Amino acid sequence: MPILRMDNRKGRWITGVLTLLLGLAAVPVQATTSGSTALEEVTRQLSSLIDHAAALPADAAGEQTVPISQEVADFYRARGNQPLWQGTSGLRIAAHALVERLRSAAEHGLCGEDYLLEPIDRLMGFRAELVRRAERLAPAEAALLDVLLTQAFFGYGTHLVEGRVDPALAHVDWRARRRKIDLAKLLAPAVEGDSLGRLLAELAPPHEGYRELLAALDYYRQLAARGGWPRVPGGESLHPGDIDPRMPGIRARLLVTGELAAPVDFERNAFGPTTLQAVKLFQARHGLEPDGVVGRRTVAAMNVPVEARIRQIELNLERWRWLARDLGKRHIRVNIADYSLEVVEAGEVVLAMPVIVGTPYRKTPVFTAQMTYLEFAPYWTVPATILREDKLPAIRKDPDYLKKNHFRVIRSSGRAMSEEELAGIDWHRVTAERFPGELRMDPGPWNPLGRVKFMFPNQFNVYLHDTNEPALFDRSRRNFSSGCIRIERPVELARYLLLGLPGWSEERLQEALARTSPMQVGISPVPTHLQYWTAWVAADGTVQLRTDLYHRDLDLEVALADIEALRQRNIAMPRPARPLRVSALH
Repeated sequence: MPILRMDNRKGRWITGVLTLLLGLAAVPVQATTSGSTALEEVTRQLSSLIDHAAALPADAAGEQTVPISQEVADFYRARGNQPLWQGTSGLRIAAHALVERLRSAAEHGLCGEDYLLEPIDRLMGFRAELVRRAERLAPAEAALLDVLLTQAFFGYGTHLVEGRVDPALAHVDWRARRRKIDLAKLLAPAVEGDSLGRLLAELAPPHEGYRELLAALDYYRQLAARGGWPRVPGGESLHPGDIDPRMPGIRARLLVTGELAAPVDFERNAFGPTTLQAVKLFQARHGLEPDGVVGRRTVAAMNVPVEARIRQIELNLERWRWLARDLGKRHIRVNIADYSLEVVEAGEVVLAMPVIVGTPYRKTPVFTAQMTYLEFAPYWTVPATILREDKLPAIRKDPDYLKKNHFRVIRSSGRAMSEEELAGIDWHRVTAERFPGELRMDPGPWNPLGRVKFMFPNQFNVYLHDTNEPALFDRSRRNFSSGCIRIERPVELARYLLLGLPGWSEERLQEALARTSPMQVGISPVPTHLQYWTAWVAADGTVQLRTDLYHRDLDLEVALADIEALRQRNIAMPRPARPLRVSALH
């Protein structure tokens, strides 16, 4: 009989040795055997599979293994080891529905082979051959098929609900409130009620952004099936009006992805106005400066292979699976990779603006928190990293640095150190860890937080705020901060958040913006999502693609590759030796 080696830790993968398929007795049962009697025997075989697992020696795994989770063992024990996928009249419709979903797992950027599709297909094929001969699977093989189908559901369902990897394992500063669903509670009613297909559809993220990205994935796969797009040769930058033999190739590239709606043969080698508009559209869709110049960065974006774009979309689908099911009827979301902010209300974007995010060295983290208050005329308390790396060297270099830049040193008592006290400090002996207090900048036009900041308390001490350097918003790449998010139109966001509150008017808002001392104003909590999307679909239906600013796509790719390596190591199904009874499993 098959034997399984199990790990009792909840949620961990465990390994089973399927000695049945190595050639132990696998005798088909004649169709004359009653359905109820056959199910009783399958139940006994399931009991053997589950009950003997814990007693299996740790070194009994062997070479041919398949992963079975503790949840599967718990699931069968809770139902008295009764088979799920088989009724008195044979295999339930839900089994075929699950297999079809596994075969189409690629639609979600997933791989059916991660969910035991190959061994299930072998057993299902063997079963189909027996049915044509008016025979049944042997009870041991029927029990094995039942277990594999259940494991496949748990694996596929969990990945739809939570994603394939824990984001915290792929990124040190990514905090996601992952969705949790009791799959064991939902499975049996769905199988027995022939509603498994509907259940699987409901497990996927419900967000419109996820569904749109599924369509984008299908679109790019169609492009790949047609051969992708031609490569654009490098060379000098091309400007509107230039004559260059590369222009037909550039237009051919833009035709494939739709920036150019139709051939423009009459422009020939000329960089004409129609091509110019297509180039600008391509640049906008890829987060480049839409200046119409075909330079190094634009050519590089054009030459990213279609297969790489497909993988980019798949990685972003995984990020959608990390998100909570409900983002909030009214919420704020920042796309770090796009340097953008949107306020969403009832599914509609009601306010949008550019933002500035952290440098690759001081990344803006990914998390969700509740925005609960605004602070006008804020102090800026210098974080430890900036104190150590930026401010202390500047203070040591210039004794008047603190006074010139409106800084104060605040003791733990809340009192600011006097100029005489500061003059008596040997700054060359001061470290960030032994700083004599907090380094704090006064409110004013010099303050990098500007006139207002938007607070959603979090472990990273990151927030949205105004800025005293508005000219930086004119740049296409805006990664200049130390982790916090500077927003282009803070007054509009403050107006949106405050004017519905009792006692707030435009006049009072302007008074608050003109303050010279801090004032906090509480608001109704607003879910604020700092996310990282390098692929999504815009409101106009265009697929948007961005450079992997923080190499988070690469980090996720590495994490997924580790899972793939584990799968290749643990799901090597044995090749059965008996030609008649098991050959269909080949």
